Amino acid sequence: MTSITARELRREGHSVVVFERQKHVGGTWNYTDHVERDPLSVDPTRPIVYSSVYRSLRTNLPRECMGFTDFPFVIRPGESRDPRRFPRHGEVVVIIGSSSSAVDISRDVAGVAKEVHVASWSNTADTFIKQNGHTNLWMHSVIERVQEDGSVVFQNGKTVLADVIMHCTGYKYHFPFLETSGSVAVDDNSVGPLYKHVFSPAFAPSLSFIGIAWKVLPFHLFELQSKWISGVLSGRIMLPSKEDMMVEIKTFYDTLEAQGIPKRYTHYLGLSQFEYFDWLASQCGCSGTEKWRKEMCLTSFMRVMKHPETYRDEWEDHHLVSQAYQDFLSIVLINKI
Repeated sequence: MTSITARELRREGHSVVVFERQKHVGGTWNYTDHVERDPLSVDPTRPIVYSSVYRSLRTNLPRECMGFTDFPFVIRPGESRDPRRFPRHGEVVVIIGSSSSAVDISRDVAGVAKEVHVASWSNTADTFIKQNGHTNLWMHSVIERVQEDGSVVFQNGKTVLADVIMHCTGYKYHFPFLETSGSVAVDDNSVGPLYKHVFSPAFAPSLSFIGIAWKVLPFHLFELQSKWISGVLSGRIMLPSKEDMMVEIKTFYDTLEAQGIPKRYTHYLGLSQFEYFDWLASQCGCSGTEKWRKEMCLTSFMRVMKHPETYRDEWEDHHLVSQAYQDFLSIVLINKI
């Protein structure tokens, strides 16, 4: 995210300074096996390790969808994937959560663990289902309590003695370095008020956020938001007045409330991401999301639902891959002229 933002700002003629906590760019995508020596993070004097993606991660989107407009993510001949790492054999593992990380990790761990039990609030209270294709992976309702001996009691009445309890419950937005006297706040993981998930009306255009929206094509989102912010800061693109931005934000919040959508889903885009991407592109004066990228993303989403075990290795969208590479080559040629 930082790299693409810096690039777009420099393209717009800005001087850029990047602050990075680590010794390298890449953030959570830059893998490291470093972990904290205090697994419960209760020791305030512990050296804090900012965790990365897990080593066995495979993206749940095609690499073509993940690429930038003029920088596709291509396969490099001769490279091999890092070997995967799992908890030791024979453990009983309880995983809390049911989104992408929980789905991936539960299946990875099931290959070596004695038992894997997944607890999710989206399951009904009496849920107890063995996952298709596995002999040791069960889906449960939420956890009711954990006892001192390590026994985990689920809402469905089942009890297992767990060796490991793993939280795959997402993250919370937190900006301890940002003092705005309440002009920007986080409430139930809703960051706001933000115009189009990016600009704070109180401080626009000086303060903006990239990557707050979720359930999206992440790098495509970063690229378009970065282009928009860069153009606004240079004066090439105009924002509405502070008052007009606040009116639109209030209308958006009122719509979510009327639809019964919790605040924590304020920045959830899902299928509406493409309308949002096209709006950003129109502001920047660039092309909207390519047809092949939209179709590839939607096709992949459907395959995840229908074939969660095999969707990464079996696909039938070769024509979309061809279109993607034709687009990439055209852009590269144009940039060379």
